[in-house]
Amino acid sequence: MAEENKMDELKEYGAGQLNQNNKNYKIELISIIGEIEGHDNLSAGSKTTKYEHILPKLAMIEDDKEVDGVLVMLHTMGGDVEAGLAIAEMIASISKPKVSLVLGGSHSIGVPIAVSTDYSFIVPTGTMVIHPVRMSGTVIGSSQTYAYFKQMQNRITGFVSSHSKITEERLDELMMETEQLTKDVGSILVGAQAVEEGLINEVGGICTAMQKLYEIIHKTKNTI
Repeated sequence: MAEENKMDELKEYGAGQLNQNNKNYKIELISIIGEIEGHDNLSAGSKTTKYEHILPKLAMIEDDKEVDGVLVMLHTMGGDVEAGLAIAEMIASISKPKVSLVLGGSHSIGVPIAVSTDYSFIVPTGTMVIHPVRMSGTVIGSSQTYAYFKQMQNRITGFVSSHSKITEERLDELMMETEQLTKDVGSILVGAQAVEEGLINEVGGICTAMQKLYEIIHKTKNTI
């Protein structure tokens, strides 16, 4: 029954336990897949990460004394800004050792989530798209609206720069680049470029990410 419950959680929420390692560490897996869903439900055919699933799961991880660490895997196009930033803040505030791994991509509001862990990896072909907060045509273009979007932009750049090695000034430059994205502003960073810019710590895959997580867990246990 316990094994069935684990498989159901993996299928439904993209979360599960990695506890078959020779270190006897209990690792919680969190997947940020597809579009990050906020208050509005997306279509049934969309691959989504629902913040109402992720936030309680993260709270349970923090409360579970048996959990040794967290692995966050990302392949996301971005999505709801408030929901994505809430997930990033929640991950950052967890006291457990945590490592992130960017796979196909971690775009837009996926960037703060990718940098919210203690250490981050990106596969060689992984991408990160950095652009300003967009405004849809349904939003009234008043001065108050522009002020809100500016404030949101500052929240994102402040979070990213405080959890990585990139400065807010450089992040703003990448966001306002006009030559990389067709009909839009922003930048695409591929693999090592994300490391060179200071967003991500290292290029690597699942093996290196797990080894780094074991290393952080070992150091944490030895300092308690």
